[in-house]
Amino acid sequence: MAKLGKRTTAARGAFTGKTNLTVEDAVNLIKGAASAKFDETVEIAMNLGVDPRHADQMVRGVVTLPNGTGKTVRVAVFARGPKADEAKAAGADIVGAEDLMETIQSGKIEFDRCIATPDMMPVVGRLGKILGPRNLMPNPKVGTVTMDVKAAVEAAKGGEVQFKVEKAGVIHAGVGKVSFDETKLAENVRAFVDAVSKARPSGAKGAYVKKVSLSSTMGPGVSLDLASATGN
Repeated sequence: MAKLGKRTTAARGAFTGKTNLTVEDAVNLIKGAASAKFDETVEIAMNLGVDPRHADQMVRGVVTLPNGTGKTVRVAVFARGPKADEAKAAGADIVGAEDLMETIQSGKIEFDRCIATPDMMPVVGRLGKILGPRNLMPNPKVGTVTMDVKAAVEAAKGGEVQFKVEKAGVIHAGVGKVSFDETKLAENVRAFVDAVSKARPSGAKGAYVKKVSLSSTMGPGVSLDLASATGN
């Protein structure tokens, strides 16, 4: 087993015995223990009482964090003509059609969010095996297949976070940076938890939100008190 560094050991020591904290206490603990040389992301993990192998238990959605993510989001848009011009004017990083498809097929994926106008979906559909596993496939349910490309680009750039439950019933996402003010981080955490809670699928039985944890990119995690996280 690799020997832990002094910083890692100290960070883990600060978390020993700390469980079911309020959102504010967890945020303060994470901020105080973060010691990386870069601005770490504060990450949330939610364990849900669902089995996403069943269609009526799939959880996915989108939430605009009130204080943004602190991350620069690179946006690609599949569009032609005036809609392509609209995307560029809104700040899209990459705009194209078949040429963009070929770039992606070559293995060059230099974006974090992919948006498409409905008429472009036959082209985008050929990229399902590439974009799907990376959770980059445009989807009307989360507003990334739309004629209003301006609003979609601005939302992606302004702190919108997509979420989708993984096979084990867990949702992961970044909800801000360690450098954020404690209050802003707490607001982001609660906004995310609220959005996931509202996305409860019809097939979910019993306890839906089982556990919520926070961590920083390089730090250990801590569980949250569910009442504090959900505002109940």
